[in-house]
Amino acid sequence: MTKSTKIIAAAVMLLTLGAGQTPPSTPQNLPKPRIELWRMEAYTAGGRNWVRYSFLVPNSAAYPAEMFASAPTLPPCGTNTKSSRTWVDFFTAEGKRIYGFCALGSPADLNKIWFAVERGTPPPPTVYIEMTDRATGSKYRSAPAPTHF
Repeated sequence: MTKSTKIIAAAVMLLTLGAGQTPPSTPQNLPKPRIELWRMEAYTAGGRNWVRYSFLVPNSAAYPAEMFASAPTLPPCGTNTKSSRTWVDFFTAEGKRIYGFCALGSPADLNKIWFAVERGTPPPPTVYIEMTDRATGSKYRSAPAPTHF
């Protein structure tokens, strides 16, 4: 993130704060999230067959709870006006967004993230996540992880 982008993010954050509120802290020296495939499960939804790829973030406890607090002063996630401060997205190695989470309520919820592909469709060979702290403009990107054991 460039210096001017950080300044703009800080200005937007201050403009969205109500009277008497203090800005969220910007966590220093947070590690990159580590992701690892936990399990694959077949399921049916909407009349279609899917395979869900569930991941763990073994270092999830390194992130402060405030990063996952409800953030009603930030833009909503669809109709969810109380989505969390930090959003988490899955990407292919080429940078194509696959799926995302905008309402994780705690660092422990990082161990409940997943994406799915229709059964018979191969998943991308590797994926990574990017955590975006919308209050501070900080992004935390994991290294790629394989989608097979």
